[in-house]
Amino acid sequence: MPYSRDMSTDTVSSPRVAVIVPCYNEAVAIAQVVRGFKRSLPSAQVWVFDNNSSDGTAAVAREAGAQVRSVTLQGKGHVVRRMFADVEADVYVMVDGDATYDAEAAPALIRLLCDRGLDMVVGARRHEDPAAYRAGHTWGNRMLTDCVAWLFGRACSDMLSGYRVFSRRFAKSFPALSAGFETETELTVHALGLRMPMAEMETLYRARPEGSFSKLSTFRDGWRILRTVGLLMRTERPLAFFGAAALAPLLLALGLGAPLVATYWQTGQVPRFPTAILSTGLVLLSMLSLVCGLVLDTVSRARRETKHLAYLAVPASPSV
Repeated sequence: MPYSRDMSTDTVSSPRVAVIVPCYNEAVAIAQVVRGFKRSLPSAQVWVFDNNSSDGTAAVAREAGAQVRSVTLQGKGHVVRRMFADVEADVYVMVDGDATYDAEAAPALIRLLCDRGLDMVVGARRHEDPAAYRAGHTWGNRMLTDCVAWLFGRACSDMLSGYRVFSRRFAKSFPALSAGFETETELTVHALGLRMPMAEMETLYRARPEGSFSKLSTFRDGWRILRTVGLLMRTERPLAFFGAAALAPLLLALGLGAPLVATYWQTGQVPRFPTAILSTGLVLLSMLSLVCGLVLDTVSRARRETKHLAYLAVPASPSV
C-alpha cells in the first residue's frame, strides 16, 4: 500500500515524497539542487538519475546526500521511464538538475497536488533574469504550448517546464515512449488523454550557475518536440489526424473534377480523361485516409481505456 492508516488515531500518515532528478553533465549545479530540496523537503528522498555523465555528476550528487542511479540509454525520456519505474513513492517531484528551479516552491506544489486530489502540478516558469532563457526559447515554448492546447486541450501555460509534481497514479501509468527532451510534451498529452485533474503554479526560474551549460538544442530539439506532437496526435486523435489528411486530396479532386462534371452535363463527354482518372484516384485516396482514421480511432479508444484501467489500478495518493 502506498500509505498506511494509524488505527490508534484513525488518521492517514503523510505521503512518501521522492524528488527525482534527471541529470547529464551537471556537476557544477547538482549539489546545489540536492541540498536545496533536502532543505525544503527534509523527509523526502532525493534520487539523482545520472545519464552517462562524464564530469563526475554522480559522485558530486552522492556526496551531497542523494541516492544515485545510472541510466545507460541516452536521453531524458529514457531517464524519466527509469525514474518512474524504479522509485516507490506517493508523490514524485521531478526537477532538472541545473539549479534553475526554486526548491523552496516544492512544499506548496505538493500541497496543491494533495489538497485538490490532482495527478500533476506544473511549475510554470517565471523568470526575472534575462539570462535565464536563451533567445527564441520563450517564443518557441509559447508556440509549442499553444499547438498542443489547440490539438488536445489546454493544460498549462508552460508545457515544457521541467519542474513538476506527480501522483503515484500518474507515475505508474505513464507509458514513457519518448527518448529525449520531448518527454515533457508526452507527460502533458498523457494527462490530457486520460482527463486527469491537473493544475499549474508559478515558480521562480533562474539562470544557470556559472560554468553550467544547457544540453537543449534550440532547433533540433524544437523540431523533435514538434514531431512528437504530430505523432501523438496520430496515435491519440487518429480520426482528426487522418481526417485532416483526407481533406487535401479531396479539395484537389474537387478543384480538378468540377470543370469536367460541368462539361459532361453540357456535352455528355469527358474531354480530359487523364484528369478524370486523377480526380477519381484522389477521391479514393481521401476516402481511404478517412477509413483509416475511423478504424484507428476505435483502436485508440481501446488503448485509452486500457491506460485508464492501469491508472485506476493504482491507489490514490493520500492527503498531506
